[in-house]
Amino acid sequence: MKAIVCNEWGSPDVFTRAEIETPEPGTGQVRIRVAATSVNPVDTKIRAGRIKAAPAFPAVLHGDVAGVVDAIGPGVSRFAVGDRVHGCAGGFKGLFGALAEYMIADARALALIPEGMSIREAAAMPLVSITAWLALVDRARVKPTDHVLIHAGAGGVGHVAVGIAKALGARVSATVSTEEKALIARSMGADDIIYYRDETVPDYLARLTGGDGFDVVFDTVGGENIERSLRATRIGGHMLGIAMRTTANIAAIHERNLTVSGVFMVLPLLSGVGLDHFGEILATLGRWYTDGRFAPVVHPAEFHLEQVADAHRLLEEGSVSGKIVVDVS
Repeated sequence: MKAIVCNEWGSPDVFTRAEIETPEPGTGQVRIRVAATSVNPVDTKIRAGRIKAAPAFPAVLHGDVAGVVDAIGPGVSRFAVGDRVHGCAGGFKGLFGALAEYMIADARALALIPEGMSIREAAAMPLVSITAWLALVDRARVKPTDHVLIHAGAGGVGHVAVGIAKALGARVSATVSTEEKALIARSMGADDIIYYRDETVPDYLARLTGGDGFDVVFDTVGGENIERSLRATRIGGHMLGIAMRTTANIAAIHERNLTVSGVFMVLPLLSGVGLDHFGEILATLGRWYTDGRFAPVVHPAEFHLEQVADAHRLLEEGSVSGKIVVDVS
C-alpha cells in the first residue's frame, strides 16, 4: 500500500513516499481504509524528533483518522465492515499511523461517524476533542454555574474546549489574538472575548469576574502562559493544562489554594489503560453533533497525502485556527 513515512526526524522535508506491506488486524483491532487525517502539534513534534514515544522507522505518523472499516480482527463486535469510523488511534511508539491507505486501530479507541458529519470534520475531531473532554468533563467537572476561561480559544484544542464548556452550560470566556479568531471562538459559543495582546490579566479579571478570577481555567498554550493562568484562577479554583513544562512562578498554586491538573491525552494509547473511554467520548460528542450542540472547525486549506509536509509547515507557522485536515483517499 501507499504510505508517507519518515526514515529520520527533522523538518517537514523528511516525509517521503513509500510502498509498504498492507497490515492485517489482530485481536481487538480493525483495519481502516483511511479517508482523512488531521495535523496536531504532537505530530509535528514527533516528526521533529522532540517526542520519545515515536514509532520505529519507517515511521507512519498521525493519530487522528477517519475512514471505513475494511477488515475486522478476532474479538471485535462493535463494528462491521463498511462502517464509517473515526478516532485517535496511532502514530506513536508501537502503533501504526494514519498517513497511509490503510491503518490498523484498536477498536476501543473508535466510534461511528454520525450521520451528517463529513469525513473532514470526523478527521478533525478526535485528539483535540478527547483532550478537552478529559480536562473539562473528567477533571474539572464543569457545571452550568461555572465561569470558564479557555486560552487560545480558536486553536485546535481551544476551540473544541469552548464548544464543550458551552454545551455543559457554563459561561465561557476565551483569549484570542485577532478579530478573525474571535469570530471562531464566538461561533463555538464563547460569551466573552479577551484580546490577550491588548488586555492584562488584572484588566480582564476586573472586567469579567469583578477581580475574583475564573472557576476553571484551561491553558492550551503552556510555557509562560501558565503563570497567567494561575493568576486568572479564583481562590479554590481549578487550573488545567496540556503543556505543563514551565519555568514560570507557580507560587499562586499555594497562595490561592488552587487545584492544578495536567492532561496527557496520549497516555492511554501508550499504555492501553482507559482506551475504551476514547470511543465513549467520541460517541457522546457524535450525539451532540447530531443535536446541533457541537461541531469542530476545519481550516479551509486543503491538502492531499503527498502534501502532508505543507500541512505541517502551515501548522508550525503558529497562526492556524481550527484543524488542518489532510485528505488521504
